[in-house]
This record gives sequence, structure tokens and C-alpha cells, in this order.
Amino acid sequence: MDTVLNRGFLSAATLRNVFTESLQRPGNHVSMYLRLDRSHRLLPVLLGLVTLAGVAALFAWDMAPGRFPPRSHDFLAAFSLTMIAVAYLVYQVAHRPAPKELLKAVLLAIAFLFWAANQLWPTLPQATLFNDVAVGLFVLDIFLVIVGWPPAPEDTSFAETGAEKPAPEK
Repeated sequence: MDTVLNRGFLSAATLRNVFTESLQRPGNHVSMYLRLDRSHRLLPVLLGLVTLAGVAALFAWDMAPGRFPPRSHDFLAAFSLTMIAVAYLVYQVAHRPAPKELLKAVLLAIAFLFWAANQLWPTLPQATLFNDVAVGLFVLDIFLVIVGWPPAPEDTSFAETGAEKPAPEK
């Protein structure tokens, strides 16, 4: 650690700031994502694994649709979309993002839920509306990324950010 500090890659002040900011309550930090410890990553990872199992079953249906009950494709697709929306929200809440970042995450999760509704109930008269709402929210999400809203947090967990530059050699 001292070698890294001595080379100017990461200052002691930067380490102290990262540590103290990560311990603050959600309302006390500007907009910094927290590096999650194993216990906080566990639930989103488990939900993600369940989601991937659902996707694997969806691909199995694609290879052998006759081995599955009727309408199982609709259920498997909707299940996977719903689960990843839930996993993403749990992941975001564990990170304790700023309110605008959480709002953006909720909008993305809602897009996945509308897409799931379209997959689960394709014959409903509202199915096209479900799909259009999902498309609109996905497009809005990407547009917000393009225009930089909300502004990206300064992630001081990277060594390059806020690092002191080495003095020029003479």
C-alpha cells in the first residue's frame, strides 16, 4: 500500500475520503455509489442467478418447444424480465444512489415490467400499449444517458480519480 501511495497513484486523503463517504447515510452523500461488501451483493446476485436460470429455460424452450407446456414461453420470458427488474432495483437500493439516479433506475425497471406484461399477456387489447410504454421508457433511459442526466457521480473509488499527479522529473 505504501508503494502505491508513494508513487502518487492514490493519496492518503483520497483513501480517507472514500472510507468516510462510504460510511455516511444515504442522504449525507452527494451522489457516490458505494462499493458493496459481499453481504449486500448477495441478494442481487442470487436474484440475477435465478433470472439467468429463467433465461436458460427460455433457450431450452427455443431448442425443444414441444417439451414444455403451452404458453410456457410467455411465462419464461415474462419471468426473466420481471426478475431482472427486481434484481436491478435491489442492487440500486443497496448502492444508495442519489434520488435522481434512483428515479432513473425505477424508470428502467418499469420498462422491463411493461415488457414482461406484453410477453405474458400478448393477446390482451392493452398488449400493444404495454409494449409501447416499454419502448418509450427504454428510449428515454438511453436518451438520458446521452444527455448526461443525472450527472455521473464522481467515483472516487478509482485510483485515477482525485489522485495526485507525480512531480515532473528534472
